[in-house]
Amino acid sequence: MGMTMTQKILAVHAGRETVSAGELIEAQLDLVLGNDVTTPVALREFEKMGATEVFDRKKVVIVPDHFTPNKDIHSAEHCRQVREFAVDQDIENYFEVGEMGIEHALLPEKGLVVPGDVVIGADSHTCTYGALGAFSTGVGSTDMAAGMATGKTWFRVPEAQRFELTGKMQPWVTGKDVILHIIGMIGVDGARYQSMEFTGDGIANLGMDDRFTMANMAIEAGAKNGIFPVDEKTQAYVKEHAVKPHRVYEADKDAVYEKTHRIDLATIPLTVAFPHLPDNTRPVAEAGDVKIDQVVIGSCTNGRMDDLRMAAKILKGKKVAKNLRCIIFPGTQKIYLQAVREGLVEIFVEAGAVFSTPTCGPCLGGHMGILAKGERAVATTNRNFVGRMGHPESEVYLASPAVAAASALTGCISSPEEL
Repeated sequence: MGMTMTQKILAVHAGRETVSAGELIEAQLDLVLGNDVTTPVALREFEKMGATEVFDRKKVVIVPDHFTPNKDIHSAEHCRQVREFAVDQDIENYFEVGEMGIEHALLPEKGLVVPGDVVIGADSHTCTYGALGAFSTGVGSTDMAAGMATGKTWFRVPEAQRFELTGKMQPWVTGKDVILHIIGMIGVDGARYQSMEFTGDGIANLGMDDRFTMANMAIEAGAKNGIFPVDEKTQAYVKEHAVKPHRVYEADKDAVYEKTHRIDLATIPLTVAFPHLPDNTRPVAEAGDVKIDQVVIGSCTNGRMDDLRMAAKILKGKKVAKNLRCIIFPGTQKIYLQAVREGLVEIFVEAGAVFSTPTCGPCLGGHMGILAKGERAVATTNRNFVGRMGHPESEVYLASPAVAAASALTGCISSPEEL
């Protein structure tokens, strides 16, 4: 019986020739990730274990990105704990404010994740790195502590679903629309503890930013991970960014999948997820007259250069709707600087938008964009749970940068084709 791409990666890291779905294995880790919210909890567990040093100071990555720059005393204390630990342990990949970014945009940019890696992170959207052909998944802070101390952790080998993509997307449609469409199709628990493996000739029509977005939101379908094959686009990205060698794995032809979904990309419309779940989707054309108070463009899902360029294309020479707040935040400092050099920031500011430092803040209702009671936001983020972006009686509608930018101009959920 053949293995999926995920199963092959796990087998090698477990020192096994083969593994099968449902098996419990112990695997070596290539990277362990934490942020300013999850690392302080991990540090307490690290101490309880009696650990005194990390397994490899180059393979532990800590990125303060959720409440930074510090929003209050409590977050400042969290970051102080993390900073002191990073200094004490001589953590090579600790990224302070000024050189940091949103973790899941930053790590690929820094070349710290490559094809064939096994990565855990104390953040659910660690599955982003599947875009590079790596196995990456979110874990709790206790598992992060054990990973930092030992360099290994246990997994139950996941079953898999195959998503065979064909064709080419329509104008303005992006990877965000594709993954929202898929989540709407299978549900928020439709791939629970399974690997979402994307295949098909349509992948060639997806840019790397599209793939990062899709892998990022695999968790919103309950998946253990999402993963893409390594093709020419992946190799070109790795060649530009990687700081270490990599290994490419391919699924066996007789690999077992629980389900196979065949999706023609040309049939996917601009899509929006209504409150309060990512699977509550409908085409933007059927959204109706939904008036909004805020637009957020950015996050680990959609804060990359392609996202900002698309938003700027729509906002250029226009004005954000009266009494609407539009907040744009890039994924990393490098993206921030590139947006400045390309004139995108000038476009945003002249349109009446706010251009922020890289931070997770608005996405989780942490700071810089919290919603009041009864307010509605269109956001390019990844979750729209009750109270996700502020007051429990506020609402979040998930969409692509194109839909978000168009909505910022009209004051209601809109397609760029309507402008």
